[in-house]
Amino acid sequence: MDRTVDRALGALYGVALGDAMGMPSEGKSRDAVRTEFGWLDRLLPGPDREFVPGGLPRGAVTDDTQQTVLVAEGILEAGGRIDARILARRIVAWADALGDTAGSFLGPSSARAIDALRDGVPPEESGRLGTTNGGAMRIVPVGISSPSGDLPALVDRVEQACLATHHTDVAISGAALIAGAVSAALDTPAGIQGGERLDMVIATALECAELGGARGNRVASASVVERAAVAVGFARSAGTDERFLQRVYDVVGTSVLTPESVPAALGVVVRAHGDPVRAAVLAANLGGDTDTIGAMAAGICGALTGAAGVPAGMRATLDQVNSLDLGPLAEALVGYRTGGPLRARPPGP
Repeated sequence: MDRTVDRALGALYGVALGDAMGMPSEGKSRDAVRTEFGWLDRLLPGPDREFVPGGLPRGAVTDDTQQTVLVAEGILEAGGRIDARILARRIVAWADALGDTAGSFLGPSSARAIDALRDGVPPEESGRLGTTNGGAMRIVPVGISSPSGDLPALVDRVEQACLATHHTDVAISGAALIAGAVSAALDTPAGIQGGERLDMVIATALECAELGGARGNRVASASVVERAAVAVGFARSAGTDERFLQRVYDVVGTSVLTPESVPAALGVVVRAHGDPVRAAVLAANLGGDTDTIGAMAAGICGALTGAAGVPAGMRATLDQVNSLDLGPLAEALVGYRTGGPLRARPPGP
C-alpha cells in the first residue's frame, strides 16, 4: 500500500478506535470513570443508561466516526472540493435518518444548526453560533485531502467544512488544529522519526489553529492555541499518566467546548508519543467528552503510524460492528491530495 494512503487509513481507523474506546465512559467525571471501569484499556459495550451511547455493543462508534465518514463521502461527491451545501445536506439527512435531536448523538451547536437548516436557513448563516467540537471531531478527511504545504489554503477548506454548523473563530481554530496535524503527519518524510516528527506535527497544528482563529464569527472564548500549549506542557512534564490526566481534566477541561476538548486531545497525542491505541486509552480514562477527545487524538496518531498502529483485531472488530469500509475512502481522499484531476462540481441540494 502507498505510504500516504496507509497513513490516511491509519487516521480514519484512529478516529474509529478513539471513538469506540471512549464510548462507554462518555459524559462521566474522572471519578466516575475510575469507579465504574478502574482503568479502561479495551473495547467495551456501552453501559445501560438513558442517553446515547447507552446499550451500544462492544466496538460501536458514535457520531464522531459517522460524521467523519459523512464528510469524507461529501468530499468525494464534490470532486475533492469542500462544498458546504453538500455537507449541510448530508448532515441533515444523517440526523433525519437517526431521528436525532440534542441530548442524544447531537451536540448543542449541531442540533441548533441542523434545525436551522431544516427551516431553510442557508449554510452561510446556520452555523454562526457553533462553538462546540462538532466541527473538529469530523475534520480528519479534510486533513487527509489537503496537503500541508499551503496552510492558508488548508484552513480555507476547514472553514468551508465548518460553515454550516460551526462557523465561529474558536470552532474553526480547533478544527484547523486537528486537520493541520493530520495533514502534517501524512506529509512528514519517512526518514524523520520519533519525537522530531511529532514536534513537526504539533508545530503545524498550532500554526493552523492560529490561522483558523482569524476566521468565522467572532465569539467570546478562551484561546485554543494557548490552552493547547498548556496541555502539551502537561503531557511532557507529568510524572505519571494519572497525573497528566488529572491536570488536563482540572485545568484544560474535557467538555464538548472546543477550547477544552481540542487542546486536551493534542495533549493526549503528545503523552501517547503518537501511538493511537495508547491515545485512545488515555482519552477513555480522562472523563468528559471521552469519545470525541479519543477520536481526535487517535486520529492524529493513526496518521503518524499508519493502519498498523491500530491492531488488526481491533480493526476487524470496528469494521464488523459498524459496517465500516475505510480503505476506499482513504485512497480516494489521498488521490485528491496528490493533485489528481478534480471532477466537475455537482449541483448543490
